[in-house]
Amino acid sequence: MNSRTRLLFSLGFLSLLWFLPGQSARAETPIHHVSSETCKLCHKEIYKQWKGSMHAQSSALKDPIHGAFYGMVIGDPKKEGVKTKAGKYPVCLNCHAPNAAKDKVTKLDSKPAYSEGVNCVACHTLQKFNGIDGPGGKMMLGVKAYEASGTLQGPAGFKTVFEQEDDMFGGVIDDGNSKPNPHLGKSVELDGKTIASMPMQGNPTLMRTNDACMGCHDKRNNMKKVPLCSTGDEYKTGNIQASCTSCHMPVNNGIISHSMGGGHDKTMLKSSLVFSLKSDKKGNVLKTVATLKNKQPHNLPTGAPFRNIYMKLTAYDAQGNVVWENAKGHPMKDDADAYLKLVLLGDDGKPTSPPKATQLGPDNRLKPYETRKLNYDIPAKDVAVVRGELFYNLLWPGLVKRFEGKLPADLLAPVSIAMSEVTI
Repeated sequence: MNSRTRLLFSLGFLSLLWFLPGQSARAETPIHHVSSETCKLCHKEIYKQWKGSMHAQSSALKDPIHGAFYGMVIGDPKKEGVKTKAGKYPVCLNCHAPNAAKDKVTKLDSKPAYSEGVNCVACHTLQKFNGIDGPGGKMMLGVKAYEASGTLQGPAGFKTVFEQEDDMFGGVIDDGNSKPNPHLGKSVELDGKTIASMPMQGNPTLMRTNDACMGCHDKRNNMKKVPLCSTGDEYKTGNIQASCTSCHMPVNNGIISHSMGGGHDKTMLKSSLVFSLKSDKKGNVLKTVATLKNKQPHNLPTGAPFRNIYMKLTAYDAQGNVVWENAKGHPMKDDADAYLKLVLLGDDGKPTSPPKATQLGPDNRLKPYETRKLNYDIPAKDVAVVRGELFYNLLWPGLVKRFEGKLPADLLAPVSIAMSEVTI
């Protein structure tokens, strides 16, 4: 394979074809109607990563938790013309189903590009981030925060055709078969079909910075102006040492990961903090210190306000019997410091749901890069081992109980993300 042919093969070609699989070229097809199944033809590894991500599961059709709240607050995601109680187009679709939002469509199963949520074209047609603060204090969220382009946007442009370079973003695997590249300004022939030209331009200002993320992940207020998701604000006030992509899209085997792990990704959760335990015997007491260090440039947990972390601290005898614990079951009542959460309050000052919140309540989540120590005096009698374990939950305990039998059990169950123990 000569250098020109290899270049055409390796430089991210066919990432977004201008046709639907099994059909002839359709130059009239709007780019935001192109399914990610099309990208799969060449970007197999990137597609596989994206397919397993929450971006691919972001719509109310595929994310059970979002779907449950969408059904309660908005309506049926398979029905057209659904509006909010205020008679407006659902703002959540601007982030969770951006291609549908561009067309003001609410029937999300009417096109693959709608039901795919944040698919390839949803990100790779964003051209400029204008911020989320619109006129008169109105938030411009998701696709509303961007200027979009009909030309694909990539992290880098193409070099001249006679030069060769590796493309760590493309995820194209060299299977020894030369294929044409529709991103170089001309239509191409592939398997007897004409593929319309799909030019791609380099846009590192957006694609290599947090601009690509903040339209959806900066902050989100409810109708009463109470901030719910506010990862962007947390990030801005932290001691910034990393960008979004440095954690959520790391380089692996020469390819930028499109798995974009977050609160649903156990590996990401385990890497998000450092948890250690120290226990020293002082007379009849074990002076025990649990240390939690947030490695992230945003709060932990972050994102949806009902995400939380809690710690179980347990002392065992030599036979493995429990002789002491910081709480019976969930520490919400017995050890509030071991329960990291954001509380939302109503006018009456009592905890309430995100749509009804009128004010922020207590917030003891770990701040960006914060190190926090929790101190305990444990009776030393019969103790052989002291063990601490951190659990992550996508929902508050009350919501877990409410959705039992209505949501998949794995979404309701706590996930162990860290463990430390000391032998006495």
